[in-house]
Amino acid sequence: MTKIGFVGLGIMGSPMAGHLVAAGHDVTGFDLNSAALERLEVQGGRAAESVAEAFRGAEVVITMLPNHPQVEEVVFGNSLEPGALLIDMSTIRPATSLAIAAKHPRSLDAPVSGGETGAKQASLSIMVGGDEADFADAKPILDVLGKTIVHVGPHGAGQVVKAANQLMVGGIYALVAEAIVLLEASGVDPKAGLDVLAGGLAANRILDLKRESMIAREFQPGFRIDLHHKDMGIALDAARQVDVALPVTGLIASLVAAGRAQGYGSLDHSALLKVIENFSGRAS
Repeated sequence: MTKIGFVGLGIMGSPMAGHLVAAGHDVTGFDLNSAALERLEVQGGRAAESVAEAFRGAEVVITMLPNHPQVEEVVFGNSLEPGALLIDMSTIRPATSLAIAAKHPRSLDAPVSGGETGAKQASLSIMVGGDEADFADAKPILDVLGKTIVHVGPHGAGQVVKAANQLMVGGIYALVAEAIVLLEASGVDPKAGLDVLAGGLAANRILDLKRESMIAREFQPGFRIDLHHKDMGIALDAARQVDVALPVTGLIASLVAAGRAQGYGSLDHSALLKVIENFSGRAS
């Protein structure tokens, strides 16, 4: 059993903390949402009244927060126990992960992919940056939360891999959306068309998991366009830091931004279909 402080009990963090409790760990969590704290207590964890209380006595601290300002406020504004391991599982800019490592050498950046479903099913992919020894210490805990856990390099590397993940996911969503618009405008059954595509070279996880809900225009958020907009900004910023041009990423970022501007920020990122429809005057 490990004493874990968990800060950020939202859509992703709540089920993750629950899995850690179920695995036998002593989890004390904090969130600004009182309902999230109540859920943790129902799961068998303990609710803290502050970040400081969640950190107190923790051998491992996990943060799962919306963006770098929240992570910086939590990490730089509070003290960890001597020797405690910090695992930041938020998706933030690599520069913040490097700044955290400068203050807390025993830290890992460990963003995840898999969305709400992956968090609930403990099937997340976790990309980890930091020291090899710290990764080895964290691995038994991360194994409770995910199925694919890979140490991808030094501090900041996990966030770079997550940025690459998000630019690819956004691009695939946009292309699936364009395929649906083309099929429907041509009078072709989109279900039949995408079923065939899913069995060929165009196969991908988004086709597997989302084609039916996209065709049905069901956009209940598993991962909101608002958050993907933030992530595309991280990807573009990371590209600037290393002086590379990512032209397709820039286009996808513009499509995601258009989704927010058109009022779809609270919808699932598969609602890029609505953006593509609007461009063609085929709003559903």
